[in-house]
Amino acid sequence: MSDLDIQKLSMRFDLPGGGSVQALKDVTLTLKEGELLSVLGPSGCGKTTLLNIVAGFLAPTEGTITLGGKKVTGPSAERGMVFQQGALFEWMDVRDNVSFGPRMRGQKPSQYRDEVNHLLDVVGLGDFKEKAIYELSGGMQQRVALARCLANHPDVILMDEPLGALDALTREKMQGLVLKLWKETGKTIILITHSVEEALLLGERLLVMAPRPGRIHKEYRLPFAETGVTQDLRQVKKTAEFGAVREEILGMIWDMEEEIMGRQEGA
Repeated sequence: MSDLDIQKLSMRFDLPGGGSVQALKDVTLTLKEGELLSVLGPSGCGKTTLLNIVAGFLAPTEGTITLGGKKVTGPSAERGMVFQQGALFEWMDVRDNVSFGPRMRGQKPSQYRDEVNHLLDVVGLGDFKEKAIYELSGGMQQRVALARCLANHPDVILMDEPLGALDALTREKMQGLVLKLWKETGKTIILITHSVEEALLLGERLLVMAPRPGRIHKEYRLPFAETGVTQDLRQVKKTAEFGAVREEILGMIWDMEEEIMGRQEGA
C-alpha cells in the first residue's frame, strides 16, 4: 500500500535580515492510497508550502514524510505535480508533452504510444495530438498537464491551484474531469485551492488550515466527491448539506481573515 504519512511536520523560513517565519507547525496526517484530499485556508496558512514539501521541493525544518514506508527526501516520479499554469513545453506538440516522461525513462515509441493515445482520449484531447501548446485554450492545456502527469504513473498526484486560472464554465468541466480521473485511476490526490466550493466538491477529505503558524484547524470527511462522480456537479452544489458545510467553512475562514487583519492593524 502506498499510504502517505506526514508526522509532526514543521517548516520555518529564516529571513535575510534576521528573524523567521513559521510557515507550518506540527502537521500530522495519514492519507490512505486512493484518497482525494483538498486543502483550504486563508492566505499564509502554508498550504502551498505543505504541497511543496510533499513534492520534495522543500526540506522540512522538522518532521518526516513517508510514502509506502519510504522516506521522502526529494522530488521523485512517484509524486507527480500539476501546477496552476501547466508548465508545458511550448516548443513540443501535445503528444510530445505527454510522452516526455516515458521518453526520459528511455522507452521507445512502440512502448508508450498506445498509452499516450489512451490518456489523451481520456482527457478529451484525442483529436489534438499534433497541436502546438500555444494553439490550446487554458482548459485544454491543463488537460495536457494532467495526461502528462498520469503518463509518469505517480502514486500521488499533487495539484496546486490547477483550475484557478480558468473561466467558471471550463473550471466546472475540469472539476468533473478530476473526479473522473480519481475514480478511474485510483490515484491518491492532494489538491490545493482557494475556492471553498471547489474544496467541497473535490475533497473526499478536506483540511481547513489556520495561519501563523500553518496548522490543521479542522478536518471534514465529505460525500460530495463520491456523489459528483455520477451526478451533475451543479445539482450537488444545490443540496442543503452542501450549502450548510459551505457556510460553516466560509464563516471559519472569514473569522481567520478578520483575526489576521486585527493583528496587522495592532502591529
